[in-house]
Amino acid sequence: MDFTKTTEQDSHYDHLEKKSISNLLKAINNEDETVPKAVKKAIPELENLITKVVGQLKSGGRLFYIGAGTSGRLGILDASECSPTFGVPHGLVVGLIAGGDTAFRKAVEFAEDDLKQGWKDLENYNINPKDIVIGIAASGTTPYVIGALKACQMQEIPTGCITCNAKSPLTKVSDYPIEVVVGPEVVTGSSRMKAGTAQKLVLNMITTTTMIQLGHVKGNKMVDMQLSNDKLLIRGTKMLMNELQIKEVQAKALLLKHQSVRAAINAYENGN
Repeated sequence: MDFTKTTEQDSHYDHLEKKSISNLLKAINNEDETVPKAVKKAIPELENLITKVVGQLKSGGRLFYIGAGTSGRLGILDASECSPTFGVPHGLVVGLIAGGDTAFRKAVEFAEDDLKQGWKDLENYNINPKDIVIGIAASGTTPYVIGALKACQMQEIPTGCITCNAKSPLTKVSDYPIEVVVGPEVVTGSSRMKAGTAQKLVLNMITTTTMIQLGHVKGNKMVDMQLSNDKLLIRGTKMLMNELQIKEVQAKALLLKHQSVRAAINAYENGN
């Protein structure tokens, strides 16, 4: 198979240092507008991947994201938001990054080049065939991610990937590959830009759709969210007021008592 890294091709724009702020912003925005269209082309493949994710989680498995650099950080971000947003256990969606937690804030040199470390990191979580592992790599060539997914396949653990290059080595070790080809970046090779945006959109789609399918949304509301700050307490109170047609004082009291919108609704409907 021919493989060309479009993420590394020269920018369509040159002499950036001579452009005005306005022209730079317009150039970046023009390129950003192409990202959702590229994601849209991958929806059929995304449906297949998410169907598998839902099935694995319903059977008691977990979802793992594994990546390096920006890709790894995006995976950790998405994983970390699942528990407070949807009220699921912290360990249900896990994000791993080459170089460990230190790499979330500061680049760890050459961590992504280790073919074996990704699998070692997964083994720390007793990874097994009930789980599913999604490798994230804009380039599609990151050894840390490729090695991890290849080892998963050898252990009959289902794999997926999110990459921004077509026909990359990463897709060859992915049972459910997602390719979102966004083309060259405004700053050549800076895949934290369009590629990063594409990955974030896909991650949003994976976890949001999965959590809806698992029953953590009622109507269009996050009824299982954790009440971790005043903003969410206010939001939850309004949900109860609208859902149950009750006054604010009663709604807030119910929420504080049951600590969950869903639990409060169930208790009210059951006369508790």
